Amino acid sequence: MIAFDFFCGAGGLTRGLLNIGIDVRLGIDMNNNCRETYEKNNYPARFLQADIRTLSHQDLSYWTDGVHPENLLLAACAPCQPFTKLKSQKVRPRHRDATLLNSFSFFVRELQPRCVFIENVPGITKVDGFSSYRRFLKMLRENGYDYCEGILDSKEYGVPQTRRRLIIIASKGVHPTLPPPSHGHNLLPYRTVEDAIRCYPPIEAGETHLEIPNHRASTLSLINLERIKNTPKNGGDRASWPSNLWLECHKNGHTGHTDVYGRMRWEQPAPAITCRCDSLSNGRYGHPEQNRAISLREAARLQSFEDNYVFYGTSKKELAAQIGNAVPVKLAEAIGRHILALTS
Repeated sequence: MIAFDFFCGAGGLTRGLLNIGIDVRLGIDMNNNCRETYEKNNYPARFLQADIRTLSHQDLSYWTDGVHPENLLLAACAPCQPFTKLKSQKVRPRHRDATLLNSFSFFVRELQPRCVFIENVPGITKVDGFSSYRRFLKMLRENGYDYCEGILDSKEYGVPQTRRRLIIIASKGVHPTLPPPSHGHNLLPYRTVEDAIRCYPPIEAGETHLEIPNHRASTLSLINLERIKNTPKNGGDRASWPSNLWLECHKNGHTGHTDVYGRMRWEQPAPAITCRCDSLSNGRYGHPEQNRAISLREAARLQSFEDNYVFYGTSKKELAAQIGNAVPVKLAEAIGRHILALTS
């Protein structure tokens, strides 16, 4: 099967599909900062910088010529920020990225692939009215596709992370299903933070390891260094801080998000890795026992990237975004393997 990866980012989905034998010819993304990471880790797949809203199927003819629709998979993991923790239907669905699913529909109609795969946050289904999500499902039906949809948690597929995502698999000629979990109750045990990152040598906040690519931890201010030192190891949070370390916004009885400034637990899957995964103040991203946030390499491993998958970029913020926005590799493998079994 030949695949095209729309909104490919740094290539987590592409890597997973390549690992199980799907021939990913092309990754498409408008963020050219991802090109080096994508192409150096996913050869021979190529990277095309393009805005899908202005791209035509003729622009892809170099890669699609000679590819029979029966052997084609189109995958799209559109930016999810417009639908993450949806609070106001009046604000978020007007985000410029909220219509990207409609743009992807154009390529499905024009190329008529055998299979279609969509990954997004569950919030995309909660927009009222005839949303881009509902229009996409209508387009699938009108073009002869049968489809299934559901919320999958990455930890149930061998990813050491709790990460719930909406998955849609559509196909022609066969009734699609979602891949069954491989990890969980009466199955393989969940992979944990300890399974994933215990192997890495200690580093200090602000330090970059000289031999392990991307094993780089964010610098902490003096007060944040005191805060992490006063956070109990292996799952502690800011409830244990002395009052002189409290944030102004958490005084006067306001608790806020308790995960902020917290440490991960060795014996559990990590919380969802985001594009701020290396920041102590943006979630439970504290190392279980070292006085720092997790490193970029540790975040990548929690996304189930192997150590030979090196991330390239000009800033730490850019690298964290590449890692946090990626589809976990092991989840991509499970879905790709299931699609191959459905169509064989």
